[in-house]
Amino acid sequence: MRQPFFSIFLNWLIMNKKIISLLIVILVYFSVINAQLVTTDPSVPTDTNPVTIYFDASQGSQGLMNYSGDIYAHAGVITNLSSSGSDWKYVIAGWSENTTKAKMTRVSTNLYSLEITPSIRDFYGVPVSEQILQMAFVFRNEDGSKTGKTETGGDIFIDVFEEGLNVKLVNPTESSLVVELNDQIVVEASATLSTSISLYINNSFVVSGATATELDYTITADTDGEFWVRVEATDGLETVADSFFYFVRPSVVVEDLPMGIEPGINYIDDNTVILALYAPNKNYVFALGDFSDWVARADNYMKNTIDGNTWWIELTGLTAGKEYIYQYFVDGILRIGDPYADKTSDPNDKWIPNETYPGLIEYPWEKTTGVATVIQTAQQDYVWANTSFIPPSKEDLVIYELHIRDFIAKHDYKTLIDTIDYLDRLGINAIELMPVNEFEGNESWGYNPSYYFAPDKYYGPKNKLKTFIDSCHSQGIAVILDMVLNHSYGQSPLTMLYWDANAGDWGQPSAENPWYNQVSPNPVYAWGSDFDHESDDTKAFVDRVNKYWLSEYKFDGFRFDFTKGFTNTPGDGGAYDAARINILKRMALKIWETNSNAYVILEHFAENSEEKSLADFGMMIWGNMNHDYLEASMGYTSNLSWGSYQSRGWNDPHLVTYMESHDEERMMFKNISYGNSNDTYNVKQLWIALQRAELTATFFFTIPGPKMIWQFGELGYDVSIDVPCRVCNKPILWDYYEVNDRLRLYQVYSSLADLKVNEPAFGTDNFQLNTSGMQKRINLYHADMDVVVLGNFDIVPGNIDPNFSVTGRWYEYFTGDSVDVTGTSDLIDLEAGEYRIYTTKRLTTPDIITDVKDLPISKFENSGSIKIYPNPSSSGFQVALNTKEQKSLSLEIFNLSGKKVNSLYTGEHFGLLELYWDGSNNAGLEISSGMYFLHARIGDEHEVYKLIKQ
Repeated sequence: MRQPFFSIFLNWLIMNKKIISLLIVILVYFSVINAQLVTTDPSVPTDTNPVTIYFDASQGSQGLMNYSGDIYAHAGVITNLSSSGSDWKYVIAGWSENTTKAKMTRVSTNLYSLEITPSIRDFYGVPVSEQILQMAFVFRNEDGSKTGKTETGGDIFIDVFEEGLNVKLVNPTESSLVVELNDQIVVEASATLSTSISLYINNSFVVSGATATELDYTITADTDGEFWVRVEATDGLETVADSFFYFVRPSVVVEDLPMGIEPGINYIDDNTVILALYAPNKNYVFALGDFSDWVARADNYMKNTIDGNTWWIELTGLTAGKEYIYQYFVDGILRIGDPYADKTSDPNDKWIPNETYPGLIEYPWEKTTGVATVIQTAQQDYVWANTSFIPPSKEDLVIYELHIRDFIAKHDYKTLIDTIDYLDRLGINAIELMPVNEFEGNESWGYNPSYYFAPDKYYGPKNKLKTFIDSCHSQGIAVILDMVLNHSYGQSPLTMLYWDANAGDWGQPSAENPWYNQVSPNPVYAWGSDFDHESDDTKAFVDRVNKYWLSEYKFDGFRFDFTKGFTNTPGDGGAYDAARINILKRMALKIWETNSNAYVILEHFAENSEEKSLADFGMMIWGNMNHDYLEASMGYTSNLSWGSYQSRGWNDPHLVTYMESHDEERMMFKNISYGNSNDTYNVKQLWIALQRAELTATFFFTIPGPKMIWQFGELGYDVSIDVPCRVCNKPILWDYYEVNDRLRLYQVYSSLADLKVNEPAFGTDNFQLNTSGMQKRINLYHADMDVVVLGNFDIVPGNIDPNFSVTGRWYEYFTGDSVDVTGTSDLIDLEAGEYRIYTTKRLTTPDIITDVKDLPISKFENSGSIKIYPNPSSSGFQVALNTKEQKSLSLEIFNLSGKKVNSLYTGEHFGLLELYWDGSNNAGLEISSGMYFLHARIGDEHEVYKLIKQ
């Protein structure tokens, strides 16, 4: 007789109870994970017990969704000793460490688990004296290029409880909900060591749990209003609780904006603000913030304009001068900062020292996630000392491009102000700041903008930026802002408002986004989300951004990044594009309505006929001459004529020529790494490489038209743009100014800038270039004086026809010597690398140091000094180190990749120590030529020196 199926199945269950338990767990978590990014088993994790973490890659940021490779947990804890709500401690492995302990187990396509055992405390190695508050996670692939985070891109935190009586709401996971009338809210709660668990709504008892430790209940939101839900657990002696709030929202109030109100922050008086968010096609919006305890309720429910496009609210009763952090909560899902706010509050703010930004308001860790923004009534207005500054004419510009982070170690406006005298002595008359509006993260070049009206706090408070600009104006220096209006990235509230996470490889703007193309029409050059510059909404946004920085901060103009992308014309952007020309002309006209003298500089790199059209309209165009100037400096064939606006057929001197920029390789690095040489002349030698930089600069400044130099080019900065990576922090080498050879280069730059700015002949429109051979010449003709610039770019002596315009006495600028010219074409002999400037009018001879080719001694602040010679060298390097007292000492050689190749000394030492490095590695094998770094450590002091092995 056959057993009934039920009996057979029951026996199988009994015999295979471990398998069934696992299946039940997986089924349960499949159902829960569908709605949650991370869950735990047990649902109330305690510090002295094991726990299993379940991660659903299809939730949250979805950066690892459907990923086929291995996934690792970057995991740590937040403890009572953490300095902030995101100060991870006891991290189990570094970001790039793919350890077994951090590896996730794949349960299904997008479901992963991690066993934390034997207990949370033991797994992380947290001492018993420290209380664990939360576990912190970011999930990543093998190389960290893909991550799983919260929906807003934040870290993931899971509460951890101490052993004892506890209660936790497992569902809902949000502390504040917005629901529709008659929606159902599933409540799930778990407790430990409790004798009963109960649910209350607005302090009225509703239901007890089916067991002493578990409660499941569904609330029907059948009444409009605000409701606090509290779950209590008790053991008969003590009671603990967890709670959430829900608001059953009524219909949106439809009412147009008060007169004069614009999107963003509108300060009405010291206690009142009107916030407005332009967000068509959204259902409802709340203003969440410190003023509402971050809860969505009736008091912060925003009205909608009649056209349905703008959401707004009047906040009253604010404390004058107090900072309030806030976000917009859109459709009960999305939290964003105000796109027009002038200050953000960011989880990354914790890395900004108080010295950089004193009294920076703390991010509301327990209240929200993602970037928030700040309002503050009754702010003290900045009082400008210079209100009538007139910027230099376009043709006279000598622009100094700088990146604050890599220019001064303290990376703040306060310190930057202290460098103005250095730049003024250099002779520049304009400073171009790489982007300073809020960008993603702290350390960045700034070409990943997020909040377009807020100065990035990593550089200091906004009024310090104003002080810097004001100080520049007082010394006759214009300030130009590098502005990125081609694209944005994921933290921009404009992209977040209308985002399709399931489109493309990484998600993309949705079809209803007012500001962005869904896909860039230029797939060859595309970054982030591409602005649709034909959209009226984009035009309005662009105009408001530009007007703001001109008016509020008194910037003197802009350098616009990648304007070749300001078009919807398909292709690579290289061809003539009439639509793009119209877009840029319209933008420029709006800028000039605000400030008729404002510079509009384009990084364009398009067809010359298009650039000519834009230049003729009054805009200036970046002229990249990096390749030819660096080839010339190294001693190879080059042609510098394209650095002239006339050679390009333009009508006006609106070509901003540069030899180096933030985006180009450094001249001195190329000289000492790849310079030409023969038996008697070697461009790779440091002092010759610097002399070549002088020669090249002479043929840079003297071609009429605006010029731009990149920071520290005037001191012969010789660290490659790609060390240690293109956008990484670079060594800040102000000590170069103490080296005579480099100081001389600075002085040559300064004297050439003086000619450029103050002598009319160097702005003439009557000039000739003969700059294609190894012996190059520039002839300038002007009523004030004529000029002949001569240079031998060869590595052997040569001669050149000067083509003097008249016979008679000519004066050499750098030496003060004079020559009687009887034959205008008589050849002039020049040594390799020699240069001269002859004028028909005697000029003041510049004060340029002649005591060069010295070997600099670098000094540790307290411990001693070190001298390295020769450097560069093709044989070996002598290292002489003198310590002031007995201290630990190490001298190690590293290559460009940061790998140690040799250890010269490790141990204790006092007094003089002389060592020799023959250019070999630790194994005694010869290593290739190139740049190396000597890391010298005396006690607690550490310095790095560059070695050039030829």
